[in-house]
Amino acid sequence: MKGNAKENPKDNDEMEPFEGSDSQSESVKITSKAEDWAKFLKKYYMDELGEIGREYSFQNSKKSLVIDYQKLEKWGKKGLGLADELLKNPSKVIGDVKDAVKTYNLIFTKEEEDKADEINIRFIKLPKRTNIRDIRASHINTFISVEGIVRKVTEVRPRLVYSVFRCLNCGTLTQPYPQSSFGAYAEPYRNCEQCQKPTKFELVPALSKFVDTQKVRIQESPEGLRGGEQPQTLDVDITDDIVANVSPGDRVVINGILRSYQKTNGSVKSPLFDLYLEANSIEMSEKEFEEVDISEEDEKEILELSRDPEIYRKFGHSIAPSIYGNEEVKESIALILFGGVMKTLPDGTHLRGDIHMLLVGDPGIAKSQMLRYVIRLAPRGIYTSGKSSTSAGLTATAVKDDFGDGRWTLEAGALVLADMGIAAVDEMDKMDKDDRSSLHEAMEQQSISVAKAGITATLRSRCALLGAANPSMGRFNQYDSISEQVNMPPSLLSRFDLIFLMRDAPNQQLDRAIGEHILKAHEVGELIELNRKAPIENTTEDNIKNKLAPVTPEIDPLLFRKYVAYSKRNCIPQLSDEAREILIQYYLNLRGLAADSSKPVPVTARQLEALVRLAEASARVRLSNTVDESDAHRVIKIVDRCLRDVAYDPNTNTFDIDRVVTGFSQQKRNLVRDIKDTIKSLIANSDTKAVPKDQVIEELVTKGYDKEEIKKTIDALNNGGHIYQPKYGLLKLMDREEDII
Repeated sequence: MKGNAKENPKDNDEMEPFEGSDSQSESVKITSKAEDWAKFLKKYYMDELGEIGREYSFQNSKKSLVIDYQKLEKWGKKGLGLADELLKNPSKVIGDVKDAVKTYNLIFTKEEEDKADEINIRFIKLPKRTNIRDIRASHINTFISVEGIVRKVTEVRPRLVYSVFRCLNCGTLTQPYPQSSFGAYAEPYRNCEQCQKPTKFELVPALSKFVDTQKVRIQESPEGLRGGEQPQTLDVDITDDIVANVSPGDRVVINGILRSYQKTNGSVKSPLFDLYLEANSIEMSEKEFEEVDISEEDEKEILELSRDPEIYRKFGHSIAPSIYGNEEVKESIALILFGGVMKTLPDGTHLRGDIHMLLVGDPGIAKSQMLRYVIRLAPRGIYTSGKSSTSAGLTATAVKDDFGDGRWTLEAGALVLADMGIAAVDEMDKMDKDDRSSLHEAMEQQSISVAKAGITATLRSRCALLGAANPSMGRFNQYDSISEQVNMPPSLLSRFDLIFLMRDAPNQQLDRAIGEHILKAHEVGELIELNRKAPIENTTEDNIKNKLAPVTPEIDPLLFRKYVAYSKRNCIPQLSDEAREILIQYYLNLRGLAADSSKPVPVTARQLEALVRLAEASARVRLSNTVDESDAHRVIKIVDRCLRDVAYDPNTNTFDIDRVVTGFSQQKRNLVRDIKDTIKSLIANSDTKAVPKDQVIEELVTKGYDKEEIKKTIDALNNGGHIYQPKYGLLKLMDREEDII
């Protein structure tokens, strides 16, 4: 046998593995392991095999035997041998398991025919995972496990496994023709064996075998990439009873056999081959931050750090230390990373735990730098910029390409890929109006509904949104509402739990501190670059560390990530009675500012929900399962700062949440109503259909309104189509306004 193999290397190369020929068995030293597999299955999986036998005849019945790889490893020396062989020769091992089931009658079905060949053998919980970018030619035909995010999914369609043909001349049926997953359609090309005449053949679907199949494209997780790296993808072929279990945006672990197929350019074959994964099993990776490995030493360090009385200050100083000041903003970002508790009530109502935050600031205040730093800290994070993002890129889109064989497929966007993490959207004010509208559902309902090209689906986007925007006029005017100064609709602004206004006001003492901090950062950067090129004389590591201190985070970023992951895995804080009373009292005190209907509404229930989420996040920072009084006071201080920035009306010296929610303060709404009422009453008391603008202004000035504010509001109503000027200096209500008022 060996001599023949040497004399005919071509024949040896062309041998298909595991076909059972004697020469091949001797060359790769393959022996039957059916008896060993039968012993293993009898010990661990008789209940599962019995369930398969009972349910086999039913539609959508259980057809797969799922084997835990770790159980196989623990099953003595034989188990280790079988486990190793699975990784190297998966096709043979799966055949051995089926032979064991068939030979030793491990499945008893109600039907007389043997169904052992039709069950699926699936393996899960492989100890080692292979990165998509690390897959090489040596992995072909081996059993591997890869982890990633589902990017595209096709529809489920039947595919031929083997086909039977009929001779059109004499009607003779052919032997079953096997069909490949990615290859060309195979059909007879010789003369009919019965009538020996060249003829055409037709497919006999009733005698052929079909299997459900689906193609999926998975992408590397973004948190595992270094800066500048493009995430790589891998196509996966899913068959039979594990189809239709994943959607775009799902994080999955797929175990299977890596296959290859030859690329073609028309009819010319290429020496290059493409890879795809023949899926054996799919494991959902839904647990938060499970990809962050935490050792026992890390856990001890985390628990020790949680007892530090200055832990909040340390976490705040560990976020973007190169940016001076902004203590409350940094502390709030730390709370966003920890997040609140996501809840699902018995009636199916979903209460989000993620905290949304918007930074609106003058140019040069380092908003973008802060966003980028947060994404590097977050165990899962996606960064995108508003101007370069479309609605489809943020949410999901239906695409038609070769991947779906010309059919429409769903492709996940940034908010779907950031599921269970943080999405940072910079330059939100530069986004198109239609693109911004796609954020509404994602922020509040934490889902994205898609109805495109005949595809109707709902994708999950359970992520915290950290946004940044600039004032439309360059700098802030404290007397105008935030919705007037930022190119964002009030309905979107109201969905943010925290809105920070970062003003760049001249202050000699603060400006000097910022200037010195920036110069220190540049000095440290120069020192590092010089020392990297050539070691500087008389400079020790301690000297460099001392100079690095002002721009070095107090908590190492790696430990920061692990701390956040540990907290989100293990802490589910509950409100104490004292904290609950403090929060409700603060809410009632603010609502009490509007004792009568003529006063503005200070806050809504959304602000109370934001307080609860922030308080839960504050407790998680301490790894506490109880929200106490200190957490309540801390978050009230933060929310109060935000409300004073965005909801305080200097004209009435009170809070008015409508400045954010509707874009109009209570006083401005009253002015708009009085302008319309005045025009209507003056028209009713005169024979004309239009009234002089000056007369309207005089009437309103007598009611206590500012003259310039009246003119500005009349111009706005004119531009908005609520009133118009038939002639210069005359005002008239639109017909629809006359009907309404």
